[in-house]
Amino acid sequence: MTDDLELKQLGQFIGTVNYYDVMGVTITDGIKYVMKNGYSWFITDAIVIIKMKFKDEGFLAVKLILKDDGAEMRITDGNDKTLYTQAYTYTDAKRELTLFYDNTVLILSGEY
Repeated sequence: MTDDLELKQLGQFIGTVNYYDVMGVTITDGIKYVMKNGYSWFITDAIVIIKMKFKDEGFLAVKLILKDDGAEMRITDGNDKTLYTQAYTYTDAKRELTLFYDNTVLILSGEY
């Protein structure tokens, strides 16, 4: 099985049935799908940054932004105030993502 870097099934996640623990953060079925399809580096990086820098924040938006020369992870307060950025000089990602971190649960924007 090869990774679906375009995340073709992403639209099916409009809620979650199961929750999973990844490094002390709860994730949904949709986040697990993203991780299984080539984006685990992005999810685990986001979790580490949240746990190290923003563990007391109740709500955050985590965006993966594709660029010509790589990608950028941008963590905001949900109102476009940038709190953290991380550049990636290489990525094989094919899709930009927005995730929400809401009271220790990381979810897809469509699951919110």
